[in-house]
Amino acid sequence: MNQNSRRGLCLVLSAPSGAGKSSVSRALLEQEPELRLSVSATTRKPRPGEQEGVHYFFHEREAFQRMIAADELLEHAEVFGRFYGTPRAPVEQALAAGRDVLFDIDWQGHRLLRQALPGDVLGIFLLPPSLVELERRLHGRGQDSAEEIARRMSAARDEISHYGDFDHVLVNHDFHRTVEEVRAILHAGRSARARQPWLSGFVSGLLGE
Repeated sequence: MNQNSRRGLCLVLSAPSGAGKSSVSRALLEQEPELRLSVSATTRKPRPGEQEGVHYFFHEREAFQRMIAADELLEHAEVFGRFYGTPRAPVEQALAAGRDVLFDIDWQGHRLLRQALPGDVLGIFLLPPSLVELERRLHGRGQDSAEEIARRMSAARDEISHYGDFDHVLVNHDFHRTVEEVRAILHAGRSARARQPWLSGFVSGLLGE
């Protein structure tokens, strides 16, 4: 078997809103050309500039429910009254072809993805330096009302309580250092023995067996 042949992995990056997940994801995709972002399906309406199939697959609630019934989603959840989910087919095709897929999902999605693809998921949870800093970042966006920020802070406390579900946990003190730490975890995951089915034959050749 080709020494470059391996099964792809699912890299999950999860964090409470405002902890820097989206910024880290963008940097990771820029620096890791072989990594592709999983495009989620959602029932929310497109925001200005969002494109179908690039940012999300946008569906009406009824169509989304049909996808659930047909087992076409690896995971799905309702968040703030909107449904989000991961289409099964493109992910399974990518993994079989040895391509790695990045997921920007919450702890519930991560748990369900692990159940659907045991052995293929590498989970990283990003923590903010403090809740005070997290709230400051949310206010700094200037996008949300005080009520929305309060709701997000309440949700953040719940999300943080599930940090133990993840393989790796990083405190996002410094953005550039966090990106490098995530890349190091990704590279280690790629070289895991279980992801390299060609190794046994290669080692047998080395030993003359």
